[in-house]
Amino acid sequence: MEELQEKELRLLENATGVFMRFGIKSVNMDDMARHLSMSKKTLYQYVKDKEDLINKVINLFIYNENTHVNGILEKGLNAIEENLEIMKWVNNVLQNIHPSVLYDLQKYHPECAKRMQTEQEQTIHSCILTNLKKGQREGLFRKDFNPEIIAKIYASRIDHFFYQAILPAEQVKLSELYKEVFKYHIHGVASASGLDHLKEKMKTIKI
Repeated sequence: MEELQEKELRLLENATGVFMRFGIKSVNMDDMARHLSMSKKTLYQYVKDKEDLINKVINLFIYNENTHVNGILEKGLNAIEENLEIMKWVNNVLQNIHPSVLYDLQKYHPECAKRMQTEQEQTIHSCILTNLKKGQREGLFRKDFNPEIIAKIYASRIDHFFYQAILPAEQVKLSELYKEVFKYHIHGVASASGLDHLKEKMKTIKI
């Protein structure tokens, strides 16, 4: 990711917050300028139009997501604890996303949505594959599955649930949906000792 000037970085972080709170379709550039406490003329010094703003917001979101996940991977946690840390962080992000964000992105900005979807699927696959192999080495995950295949299944499942909108946003929150997918996954790959460790760890965290 190219180096951003401090003012532009702060603008994009604040714009991300606006989209997360109100959705994408409902916020035009006049609204955005008002929420950012600047004139539209000043806003256009940083972006060409709304599409350009959304592209830059997505770039920043993906960069921050990768940075945070990599930070968790570098902590030296075991595979179960690593999963729980990532789950807690993702769940926190999803709790602060307006229900219409993904729908708005796909319907009104499909190219931006496709790029975000592709990059996230690649990130999820890489992260899960590394975690599965680690868990198998540690004995916390079963040895009788192919981590390459399971990683692809998990990444496609996340993609299907979030981007194909199989359940209406007003019916099930994204954070609740993610927690169920996570629990289904971890119980499917954990060994007996892994499940025991998971049970103990779950006593100390709230999800």
